[in-house]
Amino acid sequence: MWIKWLMISFILGSGGGQMSLNPTFPSIKQEMHHQEKSIIVMIKKEKFAKFKSQLQKNYPNIKIKSEFHTVFTGLSLNGSISDLENLSHNPSIISSHSIKNYQVAEENSVTFIGSEQVRGLFDTYNQRLTGKGIKVGVIDTGVDYSHPDLKQTYRGGYDVIDKDYEPMETTREQGEPTLHGTHVAGIIAANGNIKGVAPEAEIYAYRALGPGGAGTSESVILAIEKAIQDDVDIINLSLGNDVNGPDLPTSLALDRAVEKGIVTVTSSGNSGPGLWTVGSPGTAGKAISVGASVSPTTVQFLTIGFNKEKIMMAPVEGSRPWTFNQTLRVINEEYSKEQKHALGNVILLKAEGNAVEKKIKQAEQAGAKAVLLYSPTEKSIIGKLQESVNIPVIWVSKKSGDTINQHIQSQQPYLRTGKQVVQDLLTSFSSRGPVTTTWGIKPDVVAPGYSINSTVPGGYERMHGTSMAAPHVAGACALILQAHPNWSPEQVKASLMNTSKVMQQLNGQTYRVYEQGAGRIQIAKAVTADSLFYPSSLSFGIFTRPSKKVLSFKIDNQSDKAKTYRLNVPKRDEGVNWDVPLPVTVQPHQTKEIAVTLSVQPRFKNKGIYDGYLEINDSRETFSLPYMYMVSIPDYPRVMGLQVAAEKEKNTYSYELFLPEGADQLGVALFDKQSLQFVSYLDVDVDVERGMRKRKITIDESLVPGSYQIFAFVKKHRQEQVVQSTITIE
Repeated sequence: MWIKWLMISFILGSGGGQMSLNPTFPSIKQEMHHQEKSIIVMIKKEKFAKFKSQLQKNYPNIKIKSEFHTVFTGLSLNGSISDLENLSHNPSIISSHSIKNYQVAEENSVTFIGSEQVRGLFDTYNQRLTGKGIKVGVIDTGVDYSHPDLKQTYRGGYDVIDKDYEPMETTREQGEPTLHGTHVAGIIAANGNIKGVAPEAEIYAYRALGPGGAGTSESVILAIEKAIQDDVDIINLSLGNDVNGPDLPTSLALDRAVEKGIVTVTSSGNSGPGLWTVGSPGTAGKAISVGASVSPTTVQFLTIGFNKEKIMMAPVEGSRPWTFNQTLRVINEEYSKEQKHALGNVILLKAEGNAVEKKIKQAEQAGAKAVLLYSPTEKSIIGKLQESVNIPVIWVSKKSGDTINQHIQSQQPYLRTGKQVVQDLLTSFSSRGPVTTTWGIKPDVVAPGYSINSTVPGGYERMHGTSMAAPHVAGACALILQAHPNWSPEQVKASLMNTSKVMQQLNGQTYRVYEQGAGRIQIAKAVTADSLFYPSSLSFGIFTRPSKKVLSFKIDNQSDKAKTYRLNVPKRDEGVNWDVPLPVTVQPHQTKEIAVTLSVQPRFKNKGIYDGYLEINDSRETFSLPYMYMVSIPDYPRVMGLQVAAEKEKNTYSYELFLPEGADQLGVALFDKQSLQFVSYLDVDVDVERGMRKRKITIDESLVPGSYQIFAFVKKHRQEQVVQSTITIE
């Protein structure tokens, strides 16, 4: 969130606007507030005795269940929601957390990708593969290093935000509390009640994102530099923005880290399912960019009316689970405005504007059974509620929301719930490639990122996102490096990509390479791989006229025997010709570079993206190398990342935006927000170079104070695009 230096936002999740209780329904509000819950409060040590005395005096109905004096100073409390909410404002409280269920069980996603399978390879590597001795830098919101599952693996780090050596998560005392970095660290190396992918790896935490998960490109780059100075083996960045460009500073910083011998892993982003949604630093060419898949999970779905199509549901954090078995009636927002209609029904809301959470609270107070939120665009949304509610709140896609609306209109507004076990499916929110400018394939691989249970301050929690997928890969890299300490970052990346499982959709169609990269990681195969191919994906770029392009890659024989490799070309296609070498023999522990030539005659092909997998066989097994090429200029975003900020000078602002391929024409204009009436141009230019553009703009001082809309118009390759932002003139 937050504008500084390049004003790039690194977003870990998003909710709606701040909720406020609607006093129109006091009876329901009163009933809800009498429900009980249990929480743990962390208290300033020097204030503990006084706080306990005040608690017993002012809140006689709150029961003290347990006291804590070792890992932290605090209390376990049980009482009414109303009393606990009032108590939470006490200045002696550092933070409070709902009590989570603790169970001795390993996270399903960790075993699914094969981390336990490699533990038994003792005879091969003369050690148990647990990540022992491998240093993993977690650049994030900090880590709760007092968590019992992380105390053994935490080794140190640095707080870029506070400039000290205690990279603890943000507490309530400091601002909006965070938990993201602790969750990420647990997936990598939890070693206690739950086990991470590499439970004996060493965690070094770098707090680059402050209260509410806010940080800047400056803080992230400083953290990367600090991690390099600390000589970590792996860096994990579960963060990103919406700018799909390969050469933003954060992406370049990751590439530099790789050049210094550090394996870097980053999330691809949660802006799917559209193309061109991978954001920086997930666009870094040398880093391992990770999308999110589903490990074996029982998912709920809905059907409506007589339509058998399954509507997949994603629970929103901060709401109750969906446990209904009966048929439910659903009404849309317009009908629910008459509050009496909400009672006992499910409310369908479009997730737009700042009042979404207020509407959810109103629906709850009016007696709604549940709320279905659907995105106003094709872009998926994941996030959490700022304030918990006691009814289920579920995300559905825009397409599903439109379908439900149609059934409401046709008088078939009845929902039924079903369940299905799924695995190896791409999540809808996982960002897709390709990457602008380089036209590279991203993500590189995918890993579990749906409903992942891991450590958080005060306990455990399930979360969704590519932020959860990336640490699965970082943990996998720790196991690979323990087994092969001399492997370079490129070899580690190749071992994961070359051995990944190519995933298919429910209808049997293979996901595109710019959606899944090489596929879902398989750790045991990656660790034992003795044939490596790198670079591990081949992007031939754009063909606008008949031409041929040559790409090379290395075959790395890690075995003790000579191997002969054969390349199988894709099936014959008109206008396309592949030229690959004859079988190639590579001696033990040697590498050989080979070239692949692709010739394309665009007149025989439709405009678009063409992709697939080159197969390489060594007589024992077959490997897949993702490839991609484009015919004609693709429909990439001509402009992205428009942001506006006030400068110190009066009536002066600055705007910035990213132009992936530059602009033939650029216009930045001011409009009245209400009437959308044109006010003035703020910037006009032609033949603008590609990259990030930042300019100061001066606003006419005679303008009436208030909110205005800024639109950026860009024309490139005969295509036009408009993006917008809001500015408040005081």
